[in-house]
Amino acid sequence: MKKWLLVLTLGLLMIFAAACGSSEDGGETESDSGGETSGDNGGESTEASSDYDLVEDGMFTYAASGEFSPFSMTNASGEMTGFDIDVAKAVAEELGLEANQQKQKFASIVEGVKTGRFDAAVASHTITPERSEQVDFSTPYYYSGAQVFTRPDSDIQSLEDLEGMEIAVSKGSTYSAFAEEVTDNIKTYDSDVVALQSLAKGRHDAVITDFLTGKEAMQKDLEIEAKDMIERSEQAIAVAKGNEKLLEDINAALETLREDGTLADISDEYFGDDITSVPE
Repeated sequence: MKKWLLVLTLGLLMIFAAACGSSEDGGETESDSGGETSGDNGGESTEASSDYDLVEDGMFTYAASGEFSPFSMTNASGEMTGFDIDVAKAVAEELGLEANQQKQKFASIVEGVKTGRFDAAVASHTITPERSEQVDFSTPYYYSGAQVFTRPDSDIQSLEDLEGMEIAVSKGSTYSAFAEEVTDNIKTYDSDVVALQSLAKGRHDAVITDFLTGKEAMQKDLEIEAKDMIERSEQAIAVAKGNEKLLEDINAALETLREDGTLADISDEYFGDDITSVPE
């Protein structure tokens, strides 16, 4: 009897050990399987919510100067408004993100995008080879051009007439390159508008800036006069290199906003004209 009980006990122990071994080696217990499924779903959800490399999740953090009327202006409460700001809001909406404006001096905006402080710059940046080495640009969202502005009593008509004279431009703008073609006497300001105001007060011989900015200043009764256009240019949104999905979707958003008339409507509100279409 004792012998039979010993055999039975040994048999039960062997069955129990085999069962335990199956669970450890196969890795197919209910809890393991459930954990694996949960992990996969969690990964897909995370991937779907992080298509873009953003400064802050769910936010389109963009920089503008707030000193470039009517493209970006700062109101009494410190909030920026203007053409660029409305474009940024429209793009953010198309991306399914909340627009998060950040005011920054124009001269340091590109560096801020490059180093990841901002997701993008919506700040009237002209596409240039030099800037394109630092950041990637979207398709243009408006077209503009550099122009010479003087006081009404000036005989200056063109860039060539400014040989050796004093020219004011905004810091970090492309306009300094034009000034450098004709003079070493260049004064810089944080804002194009301030430069134009200084010109009207009798400082400098001329200002080189965007023709739309000058036009806006004249409409506000600033005593300046528009002279020759220097060139036509393309303005675009800047994003950090490598953030390819964000750039791709910004381009898609701009295309949608162009096709449905949103860009033209924003432009008409600020300029009474459509500056978002390719010039003929």
